[in-house]
Parts: sequence; structure tokens; C-alpha cells
Amino acid sequence: MASRSGPYASLRERVIGEHGVVMLIGPPDTGKTTLARLLLADALNAGRDVAFVDADVGTPTVGPPACVGLKFIRSRADLDQMGTADELRFVGSVQPQGVVLPHVVAAVDLVEVAKKEAGFIILDTTGLVSGVVGQTLKYHLMELCNPALVIAMQRGGEMEPTIGMLRRFLSARVAKVSPDGVTPLGPLERADIRTKAFEAELGGALERWQVGHDVFAPTLPEAFDESRLDGTLVGVQDKKGRCLGLGVMQWADSALYVATRHGDQMNGLRLGSLRIDLDTFSTASIRLRELMFGV
Repeated sequence: MASRSGPYASLRERVIGEHGVVMLIGPPDTGKTTLARLLLADALNAGRDVAFVDADVGTPTVGPPACVGLKFIRSRADLDQMGTADELRFVGSVQPQGVVLPHVVAAVDLVEVAKKEAGFIILDTTGLVSGVVGQTLKYHLMELCNPALVIAMQRGGEMEPTIGMLRRFLSARVAKVSPDGVTPLGPLERADIRTKAFEAELGGALERWQVGHDVFAPTLPEAFDESRLDGTLVGVQDKKGRCLGLGVMQWADSALYVATRHGDQMNGLRLGSLRIDLDTFSTASIRLRELMFGV
């Protein structure tokens, strides 16, 4: 095979020989998604069956925010149209705090779906890599997805505690990489990208469906005031536990509705941990326990 040239050349030569899952970890703006695209293109060019699981719920490449998305890469056209997911799983937040369990379950489930058709899978992750939440999330993703290789992207030594933990407890094979020509985004730019992604999913004319008290997960308490759900982000679910897309709860004329593009196959609604304004697409975090039980 001819030597590869361009960004991350030596790493890409190594990765193209891997089988199974390759997991990318690193802080924001270290180029995880850029590298993922290069690795996916390399594998596609090599004739591999390729899939991408995007577990960056804040600024995803595949699907809307607050979800983990799966994209099968069968052609160059798929690389150019990464935003459209083949499958989604709802997490309900754009930050891992408070949703580590559904976040891990969503990513692991889609990795298993991907394995049915693809022998080479890239798993991209959130930029939260330190502290209890960041390390716990990466630990359980590593534990349950069992990647053949972890690629840790860092500018300094910020990843060393997490790398050490994964190696010590899970015998992880880790390749450490420095960003190559990445221009960092500021917090306002990142928020603007997220806002536009929510607008793409929830903007324009949405159908409004009246829903009953018993369609939610978690289930609502018997005496719950349904008006408190107004503005809450939900995952629209089908009969097989798959997320069809996002919706927003609306309270009007003493009745509860969901505004969504995905009502035709809707079988239930999963409550998220965000409120969203459909005029500005700005979001605010909520605690479901407090919302439902006042504690």
C-alpha cells in the first residue's frame, strides 16, 4: 500500500487496518469530527463496510442535538450528507451531566446496530473528558463498546488522567494525537451552531398532535399538572424504541399537544431535560425530578 499523505497520515495508516470500533475522545475543538471524516473516507476507499456513531449530543454531525445518531457510509454522497441519520436514540440533553445512563445506553445500542452491517465503526464522543461526569461517561463507553482502538486528541496533557484510567482498568489501546490545523470555536459560535441545528429539526410549520397522560417515559404522576410540560423537548418514539426525531410539548386550551414532524409513526414520547423556545430555539436545562415531583 502506498504511503498515505495529508493530515494525520501515520495515524490513518494504522487505523485503516483496524476492525470493529474506533473511539475518538478529546476536548472541544481538537478536531475529532474532522479526523472522523478522514477515517471514514479512508475506510470507504479501501472497500470496507463503514458506519459512524455520533455521540456528541451538543454539536452533532449526524442528526439533531440531544440525540445519538447512526449513519452508514456506503458512498461519497453519504459523507457529504452526514446530517441525515439512519437511526437515532434520544438522550434529551446537550450536556452529559445528569444523563450519563441514557447517553451510554444510546451509544452502545447504536454501535450494536452498526455492527450488523459494518465491520469498521467510528464512535465520536462529547468534548467533556475530565471530572467525574466526563471520566465516568468515557469509562462506560469504553467498557461496553469495547473499541479496538481509542484515539485521544489533546493539545497538552489534559487527557492524561482519562487515558491512564482507561489503560489501567480496561486495558485500552490508546493512540495520542495532537490537533492538526484546527481553529477553535468560541462558546457563542458553538451555541449558534446548536441553535441552527435545533431550528433545522424544529423550525417552520410543525404538525400538532394532542396527546394523553399515558404516552410518556418516564410516566407522569397521577395528579401531575400537564401545563408544566409546556416547552419541554421530547423524543418521538416508535414501537421498537427508536427515536424518530424531536418534538416540543405545548399546552393550549387546557389540552396537551406535541409539535413535531414525526407524528405519523409516533407511539410514545420520552421527556427530555431541556425547554426550548420555538421562536429563538434557545434552550434551558430542567431537572425532570423537580419538574414532576417538585423535589
